Amino acid sequence: MTASNLPPKPDFAAIEAAAPESADRRTMILALIGNLVFNWSNNESLFIYVLMLLLKVDQVSAAIVFATLNTTRARLDLIQRLARTKIKDKALSKELDRLIERFNDGTHIRNEFNHCMYTVDSSGEISHTQSMRLVQTRSALRFGETKPLDDARIHEMAEAVREMARINREIWDFLPRLEAHLR
Repeated sequence: MTASNLPPKPDFAAIEAAAPESADRRTMILALIGNLVFNWSNNESLFIYVLMLLLKVDQVSAAIVFATLNTTRARLDLIQRLARTKIKDKALSKELDRLIERFNDGTHIRNEFNHCMYTVDSSGEISHTQSMRLVQTRSALRFGETKPLDDARIHEMAEAVREMARINREIWDFLPRLEAHLR
């Protein structure tokens, strides 16, 4: 019989028996992931209003254009290209670029936690994530990077949630100034 390339099957009964002891930490991690996704989604949706103002169309038309583009990157590229032709105020243009750049930074961490496999240790604690990305080096191609879900990483997640909330408020503050500029 040949050895399997598969990882060992978890002892689900042992994990479930031990899980109540780690429930608080697991709940906190899941809440951080949920808040990250929630804030990121709200921020991405606010860019519909930026698009609406740049195109000088109604909200429904802007949403149609936004939804027709199937990636966040394509949507933000369109917004940045339109902004280069429509926004004459350099400070306002730079502010939009900074908002998009900060949003993109948050996108990386959101994608990391949205597109990974979670490892649960024998006590039911979420101990690691494994990226779903292929990592290519000079000599090899391997499946995803594995990272510990330690206190430092949890702190990074919490800071990302706070940053997404700050970006949300700043986009709301930016929108009326953009509207006034484009009149």
